[in-house]
Amino acid sequence: MPSEKQAAVKYYVGVDVGSASVRAALVDGAGTVVAHAERPIQVWEPRPDHYEQSSADIWAACCSVTKEVVRGVDASQIRGLGFDATCSLVVVDKQFQPLAVNSEGQSQRNVIMWMDHRAASQVQRINATQHRVLSYVGGAMSVEMQPPKLLWIKENLPESWEKVGYFFDLPDFLSWKATGVTARSLCTVVCKWTYTSDRGWDDSFWKMIGLEDLVKDKYEKIGNHVLSPGEAVGKGLTAGAAEELGLPEGIAVAASLIDAHAGGLGVIGADVKGHNLPCENQPITSRVAMICGTSSCHMGVSETPIFVPGVWGPYFSAMVPGLWLNEGGQSATGKLIDHVVRGHVAFPELEAKAEASAHSIYTYLNSHLDLIKKSLPVGFLTVDLHVWPDFHGNRSPLTDLTLKGMVVGLTLSRGLDELALIYLATIQAIALGTRHILEAMQAAGHEITTLFLCGGLSKNPLFVQMHADITGKPVVLSKEVESVLVGAAILGACASGDFASIQEAMAKMGKIGKVVQPNHEHKRFYDKKYEVFLKLVEHQREYRSIMNSV
Repeated sequence: MPSEKQAAVKYYVGVDVGSASVRAALVDGAGTVVAHAERPIQVWEPRPDHYEQSSADIWAACCSVTKEVVRGVDASQIRGLGFDATCSLVVVDKQFQPLAVNSEGQSQRNVIMWMDHRAASQVQRINATQHRVLSYVGGAMSVEMQPPKLLWIKENLPESWEKVGYFFDLPDFLSWKATGVTARSLCTVVCKWTYTSDRGWDDSFWKMIGLEDLVKDKYEKIGNHVLSPGEAVGKGLTAGAAEELGLPEGIAVAASLIDAHAGGLGVIGADVKGHNLPCENQPITSRVAMICGTSSCHMGVSETPIFVPGVWGPYFSAMVPGLWLNEGGQSATGKLIDHVVRGHVAFPELEAKAEASAHSIYTYLNSHLDLIKKSLPVGFLTVDLHVWPDFHGNRSPLTDLTLKGMVVGLTLSRGLDELALIYLATIQAIALGTRHILEAMQAAGHEITTLFLCGGLSKNPLFVQMHADITGKPVVLSKEVESVLVGAAILGACASGDFASIQEAMAKMGKIGKVVQPNHEHKRFYDKKYEVFLKLVEHQREYRSIMNSV
């Protein structure tokens, strides 16, 4: 904990709600994480493609981890609080009590998770309208956005629909819990709900898709008071929330961000002088922030709106104030790697050997690959093994929910070598998917020279090196591994008034660590892998067409 000599140090608390856990960090004005805590949260999967959580469970975890990181710190030094969270949908009644989002009537399960795909038929109907708001989501809305989920609730849970008082994006639910103010963040409503910063809500869209009841009460249920991320909400932390969180009453609480956007904020604005990077002395628009966890998001900013087919946005001021944001994404990355590795017949052997060597399973797999590669570069081991990674559909750039995963090149071998190879091929497939997204962004007008990675997967050196080699671009890792938490703390710092702008806070609190350069001599191999990668999806569509003609 900080010593007395540091009495003048100002601290900010960042709280990050991920898919499976809640984390908090105490961060100083230079962006250093001083204390960190994590607590798991529950996920229910009552049926395939249905993922639910509990807002009460999530808030209890927020309180627990926040108390832990501020223990022993002088309360007068804590200046602001920022939240980020997954873009999950929270449903409460007029008294802010949880409402069931399931047919079992389990009201404590009142959150439809971001990765829930139950509203597939609803999103299909929404996209068939070709309404003008869809041009701001890459031409087609994702099943992971909120309008299809709202429509699903109306059509499938009329009892809950009748009782609804408020629908919150999870980041906005957290700022409401902290302040008692129902204001929404520009980030959530623009990125997931079709709001635009210049025109607000479009009545004709909601009426066209059958949700005209949201228009009637001037959008009270989904938000009619919108703040920019980092703006102070209400009068700060309420007495009740202060007691639950272990923080001083009245400290500044910031309008929140979606978790990926907080990660972007934590890395994309860092000073890169002296690292010989192509983005040095170039505008921030030459950078893409990649936030890689359960899923991955690819955040690129531009000074003027760029419409990229199959990539969400352009969203004005949704991450960096004054800049337009495009957001590519892969719905399952960390989740896919786990699925492939843990589902393999050799996984128990891997687990035992990793434990015996006191390494994580992924560190062990990486060293096992180094053992079996002989004189070859490790990436070349997959010359005959190819993966198409859309086991949970394609978010970008094909926006095709119906695509499935593919593996070509399996044998009857069942050992650890084969597990290591399929693990490597899966990581390469995710990196090839990133290349696919970046090429779509560049074709539309983005000029991208450098990738900035953060999130859990950025801790895996193989994942990072494959992204550098396969995209041909240098990868910058942040000094603080927990960039998402730094991003949340940046919001709190802004709300406190200690920084004049988000940009100033980003430059002072975002620090870069390691830089990973691509191996350009491997370019030909990965160009060929990419050729196969694109053939895989072409073939999958051909197979579907053949079977549809039955």
